Amino acid sequence: MTRLNVLLHEMVPDHQIMTEEDVTTLLATFDITEDHLPKIYHDDPAVKACGARPGNVIRIIRKSQTAGEATSYRLVVRRPKK
Repeated sequence: MTRLNVLLHEMVPDHQIMTEEDVTTLLATFDITEDHLPKIYHDDPAVKACGARPGNVIRIIRKSQTAGEATSYRLVVRRPKK
């Protein structure tokens, strides 16, 4: 059985794991800590496909009709156990 790489689907925006240096620059630019970033769960299909782990920060680049490109950032966290 072959696995589908969700990152190749046209509707899924580009997901990139950021380097520690890039994260440091991002946090300094906006004067925030990692806790201020929106979260994304470690078991999200796009997170799994790009190989991110809890603690990584993901850069998500979406196509935008108004801005051309919109970039957002998410901190990868573990999904709470039920």
